[in-house]
Amino acid sequence: MAEKDPRQRVERVRGARRARLTPVPDTLTDSEAEATLRAEDAPPASPTGAPSANDDRLRRDVPPHYG
Repeated sequence: MAEKDPRQRVERVRGARRARLTPVPDTLTDSEAEATLRAEDAPPASPTGAPSANDDRLRRDVPPHYG
């Protein structure tokens, strides 16, 4: 039975705790995908200026199991 699409295989890595999957054609590697998420032209995650309206409330909130 011949395979139509190449599939990922599990490769054992000597000395490592986990195995590794072979790359899939026409997909991004983990490092390439992470680089697209961290694009240079992306806006900063949080403004470094004045605090927002919810900042004080978020700092005061305590999970129920802390009480």
